[in-house]
This record gives sequence, structure tokens and C-alpha cells, in this order.
Amino acid sequence: MPVELLPETASQTAGPYVHIGLALAAAGNPTRDQEIWNQMAKPGAPGEHITLIGHVYDGNGHLVRDAFLELWQADNQGRYDAEYNLDKPFNGFGRTATTFDAGSEWTVQTVKPGVVNNAAGVPMAPHVNIALFARGINIHLHTRLYFEDEADANAKDPVLNLIEQPSRRETLIAKRCEVDGKPAYRFDIRIQGDGETVFFDF
Repeated sequence: MPVELLPETASQTAGPYVHIGLALAAAGNPTRDQEIWNQMAKPGAPGEHITLIGHVYDGNGHLVRDAFLELWQADNQGRYDAEYNLDKPFNGFGRTATTFDAGSEWTVQTVKPGVVNNAAGVPMAPHVNIALFARGINIHLHTRLYFEDEADANAKDPVLNLIEQPSRRETLIAKRCEVDGKPAYRFDIRIQGDGETVFFDF
């Protein structure tokens, strides 16, 4: 009896439904008690507390006001923790979104990550991994956020050095600033066009 293989199904864009299911506050819906959201670090978490902030732009340079981002990172000692628990002072996974309010910025409260060794034991500069979901994107996009005040570590980072054009590496560097007098880093994501952010196969 011949075996029939099912054809691959088409991808679907994220549309507005990601917010409804995973970003309840951004969608204007009541939140759950156990919500994974944008406070990755509570006041008691060790390390330098920072705010990550940014916009998402489309290929025409217009704000994407309903993008959804997932972020995961190491702690301040460069360790990843696979266990998510809202009772812990720090969790290395969080979510955020742009909205039609507050200037369409996404924000995350976290700690600055430490240096992480890759599978080959090579040190990687402090970074945050980001997955981007938005309308018109069939499969979510993966990128990384690095920190401009880690220039020496960035220059040796094995992932950044995979990018042949130095000017393209700059699209992954978050700029230090302040939010309400506290340390922050701005990281704007450009999906297409001039200054397009580098995205990775994952």
C-alpha cells in the first residue's frame, strides 16, 4: 500500500491575534495572574538593572504599532536558566509589544546580561536574543541586541563577526541612554529598507 505524504501547509502571518492571546494588556484585555510580560527583573535581582526600549519600523520607515517581541537572555553572570518562575527575582524570558499608545515603543525591565560561552567554549559578548512577530511576517524573525558600551567584547563576538559588513553589525548595537534618570538602552528594529536590522536563521 503506497504511503501518502501530506503537503506542507502555508505559513500564517501573526496579525492581531498574537496580542489577544499573549499580550493581553496591549490588546486592552484583562490580564492573568501568571502573566509572562516585560518585567524580567524585579528589584531584588542581582546585576545592573536596565530598561530596554525601542520602536519597530517597516520597509517604508513607518512605525509598526502592533508588533510582538519575545526576549531571552542570560543573567548578570552569563548563565541561562531554563526554569521560569514568576516568584524568582529574575527570569531570562520576557515578552513585550508595541501598541498604538505611548509612542508605539516597546519596553522591558531587565538586568544587563553577562558574557556567555557558546557551545565551542568561545565567549560571546553580552546580548539579548529577540524574536519578532508582526503582521506581514510569515515566520517570526530572530535577531540579537548587543550593547554599545561593550565595544571590546563586541569586537571579538563570534556571531557579530559572522556579519561581513561592519556597518551591518551596527544594526545590532543598542545605544545607551536614560529613562526616568535610570540606565537604558535603545534598540530600534527595522524590518526592511535603509538600515535594515540583521536577522538570523535559527
